[in-house]
Amino acid sequence: MSTPAELLSAAQIAARVDELATEIIKDHVPFQAAPKEDAAPLLLVSILRGAFVFTADLIRALKTQGLDAEVDFLGLSSYGDATTSSGRVRLTRDLDTDVKSREVLIIEDILDSGRTLNFVKTLLVSRGAKSVQTCALLDKPSRRKVAVEAEFVGFSVPDAFVVGYGMDVAGLGRGLPYIGTMPEDDSD
Repeated sequence: MSTPAELLSAAQIAARVDELATEIIKDHVPFQAAPKEDAAPLLLVSILRGAFVFTADLIRALKTQGLDAEVDFLGLSSYGDATTSSGRVRLTRDLDTDVKSREVLIIEDILDSGRTLNFVKTLLVSRGAKSVQTCALLDKPSRRKVAVEAEFVGFSVPDAFVVGYGMDVAGLGRGLPYIGTMPEDDSD
C-alpha cells in the first residue's frame, strides 16, 4: 500500500470528535436529565470494522462530557476487498444487545451510497428500537444512492477513497492516526 495523502489530520479529527460529543449530548439532554429508573443508557451501535476507532474516541468524549453510553457492534460488508461498494449489504456479525425500546445511535465511518445506513436503520427499527439516530464521521453526499442523512456528521469529504483512523483498503491502513486519500488505481 502506498502512503495515503493526508486529508484530515489527527488533530482535526480529535477536535471534531469532541464537538460531535457536545452535539450528541445537547440532543440527548432530555434523555439524560430525566431518565426513568429502569431506562437503559443510550446505545451506540458501531458498524464494524471501519468505525471502531471513531467509536472508541467518541464514547470516551461522551463520558468525559457527562454522558455514559453503552456500546455494541454490528458487522456489515458491502466492499469486500474492493474500493467501490458492491451495492449489496451483508450482515457479518449481529448485535449481542436487544435494541427493543432502546434509544440507539448508529456510529458509521463513512456515509456514501446510503445503502449500509439505510439497511441498519431499517433493521434496528424492525427490532423495536425506540429511536434510531446516526453519527457518521465522514459524509460523501455526491455518492448518495439512497435518500438517507445522518443527524450528526464529522466532515463532508470529496468523492475519494479514504483510509486511516480505522478505515482500510483490503485490510490495510486502519492504524493510521489521520485520514488520507488513496489513488484510485492503488493495488499495492
